[in-house]
Amino acid sequence: MTALPDTPGTTFDFVGIGLGPFNLGLACLTEPIAELDGVFLESKPTFEWHSGMFLEGAHLQTPFLSDLVTLADPASPYSFLNYLKEQGRLYSFYIRENFYPLRVEYDDYCRWAASKLSSVRFGTPVTEVTYEDDDEVYVVRTRDGDTYRARRLVLGTGTPPYIPEACRGLGGDVIHNSRYLDHKHQLQTKESITLVGSGQSAAEIYHDLLSEIDLHGYRLNWVTRSARFFPLEYTKLTLEMTSPEYVDYFHALPERTRYRLTEQQKNLFKGIDGDLIDEIFDLLYQKNLDGPVPTRLLTNSALTEARYEDGTYRLGFRQEEQERDYELRSQGLILATGYKYVEPEFLKPIRDRLRYDEHGNFDVARNYAVDITGRGVFLQNAGVHTHSITSPDLGMGAYRNSYIIRELLGTEYYPVEKTIAFQEFSV
Repeated sequence: MTALPDTPGTTFDFVGIGLGPFNLGLACLTEPIAELDGVFLESKPTFEWHSGMFLEGAHLQTPFLSDLVTLADPASPYSFLNYLKEQGRLYSFYIRENFYPLRVEYDDYCRWAASKLSSVRFGTPVTEVTYEDDDEVYVVRTRDGDTYRARRLVLGTGTPPYIPEACRGLGGDVIHNSRYLDHKHQLQTKESITLVGSGQSAAEIYHDLLSEIDLHGYRLNWVTRSARFFPLEYTKLTLEMTSPEYVDYFHALPERTRYRLTEQQKNLFKGIDGDLIDEIFDLLYQKNLDGPVPTRLLTNSALTEARYEDGTYRLGFRQEEQERDYELRSQGLILATGYKYVEPEFLKPIRDRLRYDEHGNFDVARNYAVDITGRGVFLQNAGVHTHSITSPDLGMGAYRNSYIIRELLGTEYYPVEKTIAFQEFSV
């Protein structure tokens, strides 16, 4: 990709806003394409990916092939294997015989890739996007007063931490799991800690706190609205739901059906690694040999209210199957409540150019466009309601980027797979 100078009057083919793994993958894949001129703007000073959850031994739930580029271009210099080779760890990774990269390792790989790119601008928060009808270009303005003009946009601002309504504006030192490691030692000085949530992050934090419960003597609660601690379903035929065929099938369903399925399919991408569930049980069994462990695991419990008084949280829950209310008191509170897409404020001036469904969310076209022309503004992630579980899946990032690049170029630069599944999803 030819990196045009950031000077007034320059018109890029596209501007990518936000630099998580998906837009970073797009930057890597467009770097060698001479026919494309693009730039990526990221508000943070460096690449950062869930740094608050770099627990020792924590790893991705997808294998290394789901890196930034490999499933689109196995020969790319930005592959995870090339990163390992440059770091002198390729043979160690091979001998390890575990193809799931450590989370901290994946973050370092992304930083390595970003450092090699000419199109990335860190420390560049976007404040406003407008559209000029005469020139048919988007104008992207930044906090520093810089202006970037482009024919297309690719939105990759990610999904910010979700705080349940009952906890918004809550006092004290409540934290979202995304900041866990920064506050772990402070939490462990408290007499009691309550963890709310049931996904992989919640399980990792519970295991981490449970393993050190004897050292600090706190009481530990783990509460989830789910009926049980669901394992991530990772069987091979289920994985075929991360396929082009399933995206075609799901996207063509009526909107009401897609939203219903979105709720039903959460355990397909928000479940807990099965091995971790077993490790938690084994750890509970081991610690219980010396007497009852001061911990509770509570399911079917929805958080309905929360108050903070005199250093203690009073948490109201509804046991949904029994239809009974109860209260827990806790000095520490961790919300492992996931992430939810929030439309950026800087898009307000061009909302009339964007498409929305009946639920008020982006109406994402099959080609990942969200604008009225169907070819001007593309969305990374945030499309579970239109593209199913493939939207947040790291392994489908390279596929989506291959698709978007085809739309940007008007020709297929990287082969876009159309059929890979053995099963048929439609009749």
